[in-house]
Amino acid sequence: MKAKTIAIIPARGGSKRLPNKNILNLGTFPLVAHSILYAQQFPDEIDEVYVSTNDVAIKEVALQYGAKIIDRPEAISGDLEPTITSLQHALGVIEDTIANIVLLQATNPLRPLDLFENAFKYFKENNCDSLFAVSRNHNKLGKILDHQFVPFNYQIGQRSQDLEPLYFENGLLYITKASSIQQGKIITDNAFPFIVDHPFANVDIDTLEDFEYAEYLFNKIKK
Repeated sequence: MKAKTIAIIPARGGSKRLPNKNILNLGTFPLVAHSILYAQQFPDEIDEVYVSTNDVAIKEVALQYGAKIIDRPEAISGDLEPTITSLQHALGVIEDTIANIVLLQATNPLRPLDLFENAFKYFKENNCDSLFAVSRNHNKLGKILDHQFVPFNYQIGQRSQDLEPLYFENGLLYITKASSIQQGKIITDNAFPFIVDHPFANVDIDTLEDFEYAEYLFNKIKK
């Protein structure tokens, strides 16, 4: 039997800063549905789409949009629980042989359409253990030490365009071999940073303000 590539969308209930965020409508679809629908656009590469959740309402929405459900135990559904435990739990309950896991976070609902195809092609051709999306940070960053601002990535007076390139993990996409997930790593030591230059890279929904910014981008690009 062929080892499968599956997408897993962790979406627990009980969000405190933005209650019920995973089922709030962003445009015409609930937040979690955006990631489900994105994964479903690639049936030749992604064999199954799963939502891992402990919440009945999220489960109903996920089923409505065609995802399979992994019932996540409350013991691994807390605020401080790392994502890796939900992925390891999923591998433990799915009976199929899994080769790769595509992690799509519900809180990053907007993705460039060609992101997955380009990233997965690189992942396969280079036999990566893992790959994750990153974006360039153009800010002048610093630390505050003893009430003083100490520049970190620039010198006072330096132009922004002359900054040394720094990148941040944007959360849009992770692809990892199942064997690495079983060893406790989503991003392995040799993970490939796949660069994404797109406004969607700045969307990560935890608060109402984040959600409103996502709505703004969604509606602007839709037009």
